[in-house]
Amino acid sequence: MVDYNGRMGSVYVAGRGIPATEVRRWAAEFAKHLPERRPLDVLDLGSGTGRLTPGLAEEFQGKVYGVEPSDRMRAAAEPHSGVSYLKGSAEEIPLPEASVDAVLMFLTFHHWTDPVQGLREVRRVLRPGGVALLRTQFADLMPDLFWYEYFPSAREVDARMYLTLAATKELAVEAGLVPDDDVVRISAEEQRTLRERYERLSHRALSTFEHLPADEMDRGFARFAADAERDPDRPMPVYDATTLVLTRPS
Repeated sequence: MVDYNGRMGSVYVAGRGIPATEVRRWAAEFAKHLPERRPLDVLDLGSGTGRLTPGLAEEFQGKVYGVEPSDRMRAAAEPHSGVSYLKGSAEEIPLPEASVDAVLMFLTFHHWTDPVQGLREVRRVLRPGGVALLRTQFADLMPDLFWYEYFPSAREVDARMYLTLAATKELAVEAGLVPDDDVVRISAEEQRTLRERYERLSHRALSTFEHLPADEMDRGFARFAADAERDPDRPMPVYDATTLVLTRPS
């Protein structure tokens, strides 16, 4: 488990913040898989510091709820007139049954203590016909991230952190949700230079770094910093974001 009330909470905005232009692109991509009507009421489950939450309010024009267990993360969340930030978790969502049209789970699923119960709660708060977007990694569809070369055990650490696509679908079905056959691959992230990637990752705000040996991280970041100094403007790859679309049956 990662303590988002501790060190991770203090570096999260610097290491994981999303620029406004990128937030708009994410929201527009999410909209392609949701009903066209407006307004839509949306739950951002595991909203953290509200990286995407205000953008959901702008895009979907309805009530938006950011549910987050970490007090520190909620305190740092970006305010918006259309957003209510609430203390809660996936396993215990503080909303009534059938209260939202859509649920976004953005890189939070691997933190849940009880995935089936969490998905049951997602089904409960969705209105019939509502859609949940599960943005996560899958152990059998892991991207070949460029920075793995600096941290030899990071690839294995990440693969252990996530379920396979098939296992994730099985849990969704058990919880009463209907998964699409295939994952959606979203391209919304901005391209960044090697220096920009180093500066973001150097905050160690990814869950991966909570599980790596300290000496491996020290050596890796030293090499990473040297490469960023030599070739700061080299454009780095942009990776598709795997997302599973889940529907509550009507």
